[in-house]
Amino acid sequence: MSIVSNFFNYCFYQPLFNFLILIYKLIPGGDFGISIIILTILIKLLLLPFNNKAIKSQKIITDLQPKIKEIQEKYKNDKEKQAKEMMEIYKKEKISPFAGIIPALIQLPILIALYQLFLRGFNTEQMSLLYNFNHFSGEINPYFLEIINLKKPNYILAIIVGVLQFFQIKTSTPKKSKNKNPQKKFDKPDISYIMQKETLFIVPLFTVFILLTIPSAVGIYLLTTILFTIIQQYSILKNRKNIN
Repeated sequence: MSIVSNFFNYCFYQPLFNFLILIYKLIPGGDFGISIIILTILIKLLLLPFNNKAIKSQKIITDLQPKIKEIQEKYKNDKEKQAKEMMEIYKKEKISPFAGIIPALIQLPILIALYQLFLRGFNTEQMSLLYNFNHFSGEINPYFLEIINLKKPNYILAIIVGVLQFFQIKTSTPKKSKNKNPQKKFDKPDISYIMQKETLFIVPLFTVFILLTIPSAVGIYLLTTILFTIIQQYSILKNRKNIN
């Protein structure tokens, strides 16, 4: 366990801590909340190619839902054939159903490191983790815009993040097509659509619940991430629509 902990500290926690302190020293006013926003934007820009690919893949998969459902129904008793036909579609369209996993895997340790950063605080022991070129002897102001204490939960910020996440998921969730065949109106409900609808509400509510129990520094990170993603989705899907 110590090996994993040391790996996490050296590869994620310490670099993130140093980068945040460096940004904090460089920006006027010394606002740690703004430092987190800048760090988040830089991370999102770094992951831009992966996220763009994930959004485009998700859009194509959404457009292919009628064909995917047709395959699922046709080969419902032959899972091997069903999987093979699905992979053929993905291969033909040059997409990957796992395109969104890479950005998520990269951002998860960042979230954990950011949480631990404010959990541990900025005492002498933590300051000893600063690199030699990044010496800092002052005090950290834990307030964002002199309003939000980044060390403590903030219910207003938590609700705002939850609402924006709801909007972001809603805009990326495909609308259910109307059933034009009267003979199929008594068919069994669309399980995938039901799960998407549940996700639309459950994920934001879960996010709000978590943010009410942890430092609001994580909330600032999530807020910036979601806003960036909404703008990114809108830009990509708008350009794709204009091309089509």
